[in-house]
Amino acid sequence: MIKGGLAGRIGSIVGDSRPERALIAAIFVNRVGNGLFNAASALYFTLIVGLPAVQVGAALTIAGVIGLSAGIPGGHLADRRGARTIMMSALVVQAVSMAALVLVESWAALTVVATVDQIAAAAGGAAAGALVARVGGDRPALFRAKLRTFVNLGVVLGTVGAGLALAAGTRGAYVTLILGNAASFALCAVLLLLLPRYPVLAAPPQQRRWLVLTDRPFLAFTALYGAMGLQYPVVSLLLPIWISEHTEAPRWTVAALFAVNSLFCVLMQTRIGSRIETPLDGGRAFRTAGLLFLVSCPMMALAAYTPVWAAAGLVLTAIFVHSLGEVWESSACYALGFGLAPDHAQGQYQGVLGLGFSAGQALAPAILTTVVLGLGVKGWLLLAVFFAALGAVGPSLARWGMRTRPQPELAAEATG
Repeated sequence: MIKGGLAGRIGSIVGDSRPERALIAAIFVNRVGNGLFNAASALYFTLIVGLPAVQVGAALTIAGVIGLSAGIPGGHLADRRGARTIMMSALVVQAVSMAALVLVESWAALTVVATVDQIAAAAGGAAAGALVARVGGDRPALFRAKLRTFVNLGVVLGTVGAGLALAAGTRGAYVTLILGNAASFALCAVLLLLLPRYPVLAAPPQQRRWLVLTDRPFLAFTALYGAMGLQYPVVSLLLPIWISEHTEAPRWTVAALFAVNSLFCVLMQTRIGSRIETPLDGGRAFRTAGLLFLVSCPMMALAAYTPVWAAAGLVLTAIFVHSLGEVWESSACYALGFGLAPDHAQGQYQGVLGLGFSAGQALAPAILTTVVLGLGVKGWLLLAVFFAALGAVGPSLARWGMRTRPQPELAAEATG
């Protein structure tokens, strides 16, 4: 049946079925809340609560490190008890812990509350990955691409809202942002009630409990994924510092590059990502992403040697190329991360993948600010070659992974 009217067109953009639309709506709401909070959290605890920046950083680091340990067991629990149940439980814990942050007045309290939040976030993230795999339907690549589009859009909208509140600079404005994020967790949990209660998939007999820890191709991909994840803070951390310290580009360029990056990813994710369906597609897409980063990083470096009138244009062009690489990279990781994981163990596999990505993001600031900035243009070129080398491994890793899958059709495709 052909859907008509505006509602039908919006529905077709968001998802092809009620479960798809419900999950996209839930995660979109959650990402809007994340955008509200992430832009204001550090400033709230330093400027409003009055904690030293060093203490805030230490508390969030401790919470993040401890939280990493919850992803794999949380994902395994989602496989055995149901992904929707575990994700909803984690969201409820996050709603309570986020609201509790407005009562924090000390470093110890911040550490405890943030740790609870990060444990729930890691477990809920793994469960969310398992749920995405169940909801995807006949065209999982298209669904994942749409989901990624709305994730990006939600963060953008949340960040814009945070900017308006931060302009006020009052305690009430900051508290509103934090409670808004807490409300987003609660609303996300409610929206998940619209999903069916998917039955738990039984594991094959005599299979290892922690299958993912013996899956060498997937563990190799996880390491690759975490390393390639350095491309995200290139835009959010490395390039802004480079622009301010080494170029004559106007400062508004920093804001413009965020806008270009976010807008481009929103517009292109579905168009590109919907075509990357199998792990082999993912391997080739990973290589394409590496080549695009090979082009974008030197362009960013060269901005330091161009006149002021050209520096801004060169940086924005580099961001355009880099954003295209980001879309290919995220699409590749979806295809490989979900395609190599067995259906009955998606939770624990997504938990391992999240652990690898988070570890990479934790190390990224130190690597980028010491090695790349320390070496200057040579550091940028080294980073470009690093990304290209990682991407070049993608196709062979995908073939290796598919040859070791138990499904005969995947092994045939890998050797055909």
